Amino acid sequence: MPLNEASLKKHLAGKFIGHSLRYYEEIGSTNDEAFRLGVQGAPEGTALIAERQSAGKGRMQRAWHSPPGANIYTSVLLRPRFEPDLAPQISLAAGVAVAETLDPYCPGKVFLKWPNDVQIGGKKVCGILTQTKTAAGVIDFVVVGIGVNVNWNLKEFPEDIRKIATSLSVEAGREVSRLELIILLYENLAKWYRELAQNGFAPLRKKWLERTTMIGKPVSVTFGKETISGEAADLDEDGSLVILADGNQKVKVAAGDATVGKR
Repeated sequence: MPLNEASLKKHLAGKFIGHSLRYYEEIGSTNDEAFRLGVQGAPEGTALIAERQSAGKGRMQRAWHSPPGANIYTSVLLRPRFEPDLAPQISLAAGVAVAETLDPYCPGKVFLKWPNDVQIGGKKVCGILTQTKTAAGVIDFVVVGIGVNVNWNLKEFPEDIRKIATSLSVEAGREVSRLELIILLYENLAKWYRELAQNGFAPLRKKWLERTTMIGKPVSVTFGKETISGEAADLDEDGSLVILADGNQKVKVAAGDATVGKR
């Protein structure tokens, strides 16, 4: 069932995120369009939401499957007053916000996987992609792209992701209101963005660690042609993953694809 644009705008009027809302029946990529709007000077809190993306993207330029009318495809424009090297913390804030949004539907089953995945029962239900534009050594804006599998029937999943992905309705055993989910998601994202801006990374780091099952497990992180393997030990003060590699050497990894093994 399509989202009701008028109802969305009514519920989001005056909110920090969504006060300026762009709704699309179909778009190439909400992130690409949000980036374009950011360059043009769109205000902080501008939100874009689409029923379908024809060129949705995940991390590492992977295609993001975007069937119409079932999921959430949204991008939010933020203009933080952070140092550029702290921008990755916004992705972690978005992860916590998504986890808190989904948790009431699957209590105790929603967990975070560094750097940008939200999982239910070990399967991916949400991906987050942030893109940052800097100018003169400071952040101009950050685009936070969030894709959540909401009412996607398992039989409709592409074969290549069927064993590693899921949807909220599959896990909750019922259809979920996308309107309610979007409103709550924007509220939680605004809350954790403000928390990060006002109180620094420590409260967010604590919450993220409470929401992950990675720590203490074998992990391999690949970035480009390099792979670092060891045991996931901690989340560093800047949002990097700390890995205990060979000889208990602590290695900080700022970006990459993480594969988690069993302890």
